[in-house]
Amino acid sequence: MANREYSFTAELWEWEAQASWFFVSLPEAVADEIEERFGHTAAGFGSIKVKVTVGSSRWSTSIFPDSKRGTYVLPMKKAVRTAEGLTVGDPVEVELEIV
Repeated sequence: MANREYSFTAELWEWEAQASWFFVSLPEAVADEIEERFGHTAAGFGSIKVKVTVGSSRWSTSIFPDSKRGTYVLPMKKAVRTAEGLTVGDPVEVELEIV
């Protein structure tokens, strides 16, 4: 399976420890497959480079492992949240490509 692209819907949440940092958590099955297939390519802090599409917004970033949640988390920058009209608790439809 050479697929490097994943689609999922996940809830937008704000990191309690660091106000104004917003994320979506990858579904466990997606995170497990990414870890298995691409974990060996991880950079600092276990990050994996990705390209993301949410609505009409596209950008490059990294996903990061979150041991508390047991999955990877995807940061959602303010420009994207504003452009797509997203607030905490909203379902976010994500298309993610491992770079």
